[in-house]
Amino acid sequence: MLDDVTSVTLQAAMTGLAQRQRVTANNIANVETPGYIAQRVSFEDSLASAFSAGDPASTAVQQTASTDNSGVNGNNVNLSSEIVIDEETTMQNQLVAGALTAKYGLISTVLQG
Repeated sequence: MLDDVTSVTLQAAMTGLAQRQRVTANNIANVETPGYIAQRVSFEDSLASAFSAGDPASTAVQQTASTDNSGVNGNNVNLSSEIVIDEETTMQNQLVAGALTAKYGLISTVLQG
C-alpha cells in the first residue's frame, strides 16, 4: 500500500530535492573558493518519464557542473541565484512533504475504520 505509484513518485521527488539542497548548500559554501565550479541537480524530466512508464522508483538524479560564466578567479557561483534555487527547493520540498503527509493521513484514517 505504501509502494503505490503516487507514494513512490513523491518519495523519488523528496530524494531529488534533498540532493539539490545539499548541492546548493555546497555551492553557497564555496562562493569565495577560487576555481570552484557550481554544481546543479536535475531530476524532474527523469521523474516525469519514469512516472509515465509506471516506474517512478527508477528516477535518475543527475548532478552536473554549471555552465555559467566564471568570474576573474575561475569561480562561477552566483550567490543570488543560489539563494533563489534554495528557496524554490525549500518550497517544493514543503509541497511534496505536505502531499505525503496527506496521503499517509488518508491511509491511517482508512485503517482506523
